[in-house]
Amino acid sequence: MTAVALTIAGSDSSGGAGVQADLKTFSALGVYGASVLCALTAQNTLGVQGVFPIPPDFVRAQMDSVLGDLKVGAVKIGMLATSDVIEAVAAGLDRWRVANVVLDPVMVAQSGDPLLRDDAVETLRRVLAPRATLVTPNLPEAARMLGASVATSEAEMRAQGEALLGLGVKAVLMKGGHGEGPEAVDLLVDGSGVRRFAAPRVATKNTHGTGCTLSSAIAAHLARGSDLGEAVARSKTWLTKAIRAADELSIGRGYGPVHHFHALWTR
Repeated sequence: MTAVALTIAGSDSSGGAGVQADLKTFSALGVYGASVLCALTAQNTLGVQGVFPIPPDFVRAQMDSVLGDLKVGAVKIGMLATSDVIEAVAAGLDRWRVANVVLDPVMVAQSGDPLLRDDAVETLRRVLAPRATLVTPNLPEAARMLGASVATSEAEMRAQGEALLGLGVKAVLMKGGHGEGPEAVDLLVDGSGVRRFAAPRVATKNTHGTGCTLSSAIAAHLARGSDLGEAVARSKTWLTKAIRAADELSIGRGYGPVHHFHALWTR
């Protein structure tokens, strides 16, 4: 049986993040990728010049088309833009009884441009997060979901992960890429405790799409049958290599993408 993963997210017209990064990740990890577009962006390595949300009814139609035909083993959810779209996606997950849902609560682009409206944060937290198998916030996103200050230590990361569990979230991967120090540390927090995943921090500005890429890698491994801890570990290792190889590419004048095909392209 061919492993299939579905990304439900916004597009990145420059190809480094969003649905484009998700599909590249699925392919690089040997998984067939399908997509549901929730927003279009005019975007490049320098920033986001425009956002056009897809009408909720058409988001619903895309979900019904894909999930009514393909045997989807995991779903990655990224940029949703508006409360109405979030509600439509949550209803679709219920309608199709989707398992293995990885929610990346995308709120701000690498450039600092907003990608989720303020009124939609509460909807995401209340309606969608409890339906996910795993939520993967970076430190600013976790703080915004909780109305708290950004965590500055592993102890604070753990506390915020546990606070998110208190909102009904099943498992949280607190991503430490925005932190400091020689290691990038992520904490997987769930009902069984906390697991720590660390990798050497890579000195590069080309990290556009890292959050999208990590969450879609986790979904790909779940679609292939890995358990959650194994999926996170494998994805963290693979993403670190993709970041390390990012400078082999020369894309745009700003924050370039990671190298999704670092293991496949001939140098």
